[in-house]
Amino acid sequence: MAEAKENLFSEFPPVSAQEWTDKITADLKGVPFEKKMIWKTGEGFDVNPFYCAEDIEGMATTTSLPGEFPYVRGTKITNEWLVRQDIDVTDCKAANEKAGKLIAGSGVTSLGFHLKGDMVDSGNIATLLDGVCPESVELNFKTCNRKAVELIGILAEIFKTKGVDVAKCSGSVAYDPLKKPLVKGVMLGSEWVDEAIAVVKAGEALPGYRVLAVDACFLNDTGSYITQELGYSLAWGNDLLSKLTDAGLPVEAVAEKIKFNFGISSNYFMEIAKFRAARWLWAEIVKAYNPSCDCFSKMQAHARTSVWNMTTFDAYVNMLRTQTEAMSAAIAGVDSLTVLPYDETFKVSDDFSERIARNQQLLLKEECHFDKVVDPAAGSYYIEVLTQSLADAAWKLFLEVEDKGGFVASANNGEIQGAVNESNKARKKMVATRRTTLLGTNQFPNFTEKADGKIESGSGCNCQCGSEGHTVTKLDFSRGASEFEMLRLATEQSGGVPKVFMLTIGNLAMRLARSQFSSNFFACAGYEIIDNLGFETVEAGVKAAREKKADIIVLCSSDDEYETFAPEAFKLIENKELFVVAGAPACMDDLKTAGIEHFINVKSNVLETLKMFNKKLNIEG
Repeated sequence: MAEAKENLFSEFPPVSAQEWTDKITADLKGVPFEKKMIWKTGEGFDVNPFYCAEDIEGMATTTSLPGEFPYVRGTKITNEWLVRQDIDVTDCKAANEKAGKLIAGSGVTSLGFHLKGDMVDSGNIATLLDGVCPESVELNFKTCNRKAVELIGILAEIFKTKGVDVAKCSGSVAYDPLKKPLVKGVMLGSEWVDEAIAVVKAGEALPGYRVLAVDACFLNDTGSYITQELGYSLAWGNDLLSKLTDAGLPVEAVAEKIKFNFGISSNYFMEIAKFRAARWLWAEIVKAYNPSCDCFSKMQAHARTSVWNMTTFDAYVNMLRTQTEAMSAAIAGVDSLTVLPYDETFKVSDDFSERIARNQQLLLKEECHFDKVVDPAAGSYYIEVLTQSLADAAWKLFLEVEDKGGFVASANNGEIQGAVNESNKARKKMVATRRTTLLGTNQFPNFTEKADGKIESGSGCNCQCGSEGHTVTKLDFSRGASEFEMLRLATEQSGGVPKVFMLTIGNLAMRLARSQFSSNFFACAGYEIIDNLGFETVEAGVKAAREKKADIIVLCSSDDEYETFAPEAFKLIENKELFVVAGAPACMDDLKTAGIEHFINVKSNVLETLKMFNKKLNIEG
């Protein structure tokens, strides 16, 4: 059998990249290869339509093994990751009961506790951890920075009282001073260095705990490009290394206490490459500080599914988004993973949504066996080139930040926030024009869905509330779907949902295609859609529209027929209803001269167009 396979391969001569390009160029029949086939990613580099062996010749990333420096293929020789679920702690006893149930039989091997600073005292933490074995489950804590040292001390004392072997305990206490400028818009003073030193020294009592957080989730959730999330997070981590070693701490003491928390977008292959590049670049950064062993160059990476692309409408689709995101992280070899519940953006998640979120990654382990193969993407021409390209682009950004004084300095003057907010704006424009699809939001919406009743008060807030007194530009946490959702909610709350009538006439194929396009277009604003099989005359169509009390009449036909049908319909309608032509016919300028104002087509900015119609229909919001 092996001989047969070898003979089979020998029958096919190798084909060079140039030969492939020449063949594709010929098939394109004059259309420029670069224009038609090259993907402009927005990440600072372009992606080709194909790759081959010659594209990865000489790449350093293809020669190392899992567990070997620079750890591009993983920091360990297995692909086991921890299944994490976070708990917002408002009542320590209730949170403890929930934690106990999760550990007992849900597949969770890592817990995250989010608690306010005033809850940090020995009694509350003892209640929170009652019955929880810190040797068998990873414990992660996020609280007020000023309480980090106290919390570490409380944990160490509780573990000592219980007779726990702290050498077998793993977890984190997230000291993260950069939240002040990034999220709160408050400039960070130099005092954070002394605070961080105190945190690291306190953390010596818990050798398996990471106590310095690089929370790149902030960047991911606010719409950063992958290159930005990677480049900025590396600069963030390097500031911790630089400032604390300058203050006298050994590089080993700092490096082994840093934990990276990344988001995961739905850019599937790019995310796989991101985590590979992140480990590689971080290893090189730490190596530059001359640690006593390469093992201190290993990145510990927690991954959490993105919020930026989550939607309130058609919310079950969020499960599909988080599934592919979880797959990216699992294939890339992260250390731990949180899959957010599908209802994260509009309500307090319930038992059902949390169970589904856990099971999404358990499915990857128990049924898909993703934990049984280390770095399965290795050797893929595409993934290897993406890893190199992301590393190059992120490294360039990293050096730019360093040249300007480092991450803290750039965050304090709002430069990083401004750059990420610009990316947020650019990506939302892509959503508005449908160059990026958010299923159920800007394309293929559920026509009859109502969201107003399912949104809990205070959930899914996209405003910049709590911004009083800020002196620095803050990150914009509005999601990709935010403006579409506000538009549709305004329609729901208006008290009278507009009716859009499809006046379909003429060429069968064109009228069906355009009525489908137009139905999807206007349903994105929550309008009631009235589609039709077709009319023999324009007059019959207008009459039927008025019988249905339509607010908007959309003419759906072929370009050739618009020259006759459009002026006829416009004259019959007499501006009593809003008149729209579906498409961009060659006669559009003549139709505009005749007084026809509204056209929708694939080049339309869907969001701005729908805002305009809402305004004309007196829908506020």
